[in-house]
Amino acid sequence: MKNHLLHAALYACILTLASGCARSNFFTPTPITDAEQYERLKQTNPSDVDSVTIQAGRHYKRSGLHTFFWGKHYRDVWAAPVKVEVFDMTRTRGGLSIEKLGGGMQTTSLTLADKDGFTYALRSLDKDPLAVLPPLWRKSFVTNVLRDQTSAINPYAALVLPPMAEAAGIPHSTPQLVYVLPSDTTFGEHQDKFQDGVYLIEEKYNDEKSIPDQLTGEAKDIASSKKMLKNRFGDDDHFINQKAFAKARLFDILINDWDRHEGQWEWAVAEEGGNTIYSPIPKDRDNAFFQFDDGIIPWLFSRKWAIRKFESFDKEYKDVYALMINSQFIDARAMTELNSEDFQELARELQAALTDEVIERSVRQFPDSVHRLVGPSTVQKLKNRRDLLPEAAREFYLNLAKDALVIGTDKEDKFEVKRLNGEETSVTVYRLDDDKQVYHRVFKRSETKQITLHGLAEDDEFEVSGEVDRGIKVVIVGGRGEDKIEDTSRVRKGWSRHTIVYDTSRGNEIEFGPETKDKTTHKVKVHAFDREGF
Repeated sequence: MKNHLLHAALYACILTLASGCARSNFFTPTPITDAEQYERLKQTNPSDVDSVTIQAGRHYKRSGLHTFFWGKHYRDVWAAPVKVEVFDMTRTRGGLSIEKLGGGMQTTSLTLADKDGFTYALRSLDKDPLAVLPPLWRKSFVTNVLRDQTSAINPYAALVLPPMAEAAGIPHSTPQLVYVLPSDTTFGEHQDKFQDGVYLIEEKYNDEKSIPDQLTGEAKDIASSKKMLKNRFGDDDHFINQKAFAKARLFDILINDWDRHEGQWEWAVAEEGGNTIYSPIPKDRDNAFFQFDDGIIPWLFSRKWAIRKFESFDKEYKDVYALMINSQFIDARAMTELNSEDFQELARELQAALTDEVIERSVRQFPDSVHRLVGPSTVQKLKNRRDLLPEAAREFYLNLAKDALVIGTDKEDKFEVKRLNGEETSVTVYRLDDDKQVYHRVFKRSETKQITLHGLAEDDEFEVSGEVDRGIKVVIVGGRGEDKIEDTSRVRKGWSRHTIVYDTSRGNEIEFGPETKDKTTHKVKVHAFDREGF
């Protein structure tokens, strides 16, 4: 959950005037429910036991006054007894070997490979957010708050999603719940980190050997978001499959997964008509079904004026924008072509795919004890959110459309802007090396306040034309190279100018019109554009 919980902890300390030290024994010594069995497991080989019963996080179990102030969350789910398969390095997935230690600031993980070189991620089910804190605070009460609020996560949510993703045509992994014995020595130098722990093991899509089944025959490789964005902006024949990404993002909204930043995606690479196309592969579903606002203090944290991104899973979409905050960077770059009708079409596709039967079968993937606790309510929430998805898609689109980006490449591009009427403005982009149209969209003034064009590099051309009563503000950022910019447009009503040009003062051919606001400068940082977000 990264640094967002840090802000919550700070607010908590102010509100409660709390002080004191972090609990050194916050986590239970073992997830095994039976003490006698645990002692036996210390001497047991992985090949001698198939499964065990665990409680993934009974240390989150609280009652009474604590839950009144800090929320009930998924504490009962964390404490539920669950039967889990025992991990065996020599037998699981046909036998595995360790490639490298990984994990973020809260999750312990390993990359494992089978005999064919296919890779898997072994990721801890429980989290420890200690590392997100400055060293000075790690022994303070703030640590207790951060650890306790991990209970807002449903630890078994990732098990539910594959059948729904499959029905919707969205690539996905299929995680499996496993337990590593306290006697397992196959982890070598890492055994102290992994013994006596509960994990999810799932496919890791990171190279040509690990293309998802849904994309077999189409894709030739896998790229990270960083590599995808570098190639998309670096070359004029690399494109994002924007409808596929939009469908995946609407699925995120449906399941209330609010943490979908650029690092949460891999991209399948395919060749199509001489172009390279990138299709999204979601990963890391830690925050699906997030439940946070059921205590007084978390409720305050999650208000729009506080930490808005902490949106809770409910039968209605209370705040779609909250589910977009962590993904703003990648959303603004990967769905620039789509209009309102595209989002409505995708919402209807998801509605048709996610039938009652699909949702009920998916939620049945919860362990039995967990299903008894939250299965029926999860089914009802998902069905209701599915039915309301077109409304959520409309709100999602309007948030995206408000400040739109149209981004060129490091090659030569031509941007053609036409003010069609008081409501509509057309933007078309051509590749100058073959004059091929690579982008077209008609923006509406009722939806979009500003369109920003980024030329990036090389010698680009920008033309803005059309006389209208009212219009959308168009911002031109020429980029590196000797650009040609011509503005003959006019917006008759209003005092402000509606075409704003940012570029260097020298080396460009610029024809200003009555609608142009000159923001040229000698400083090259005027071209700054964050391409990769890392």
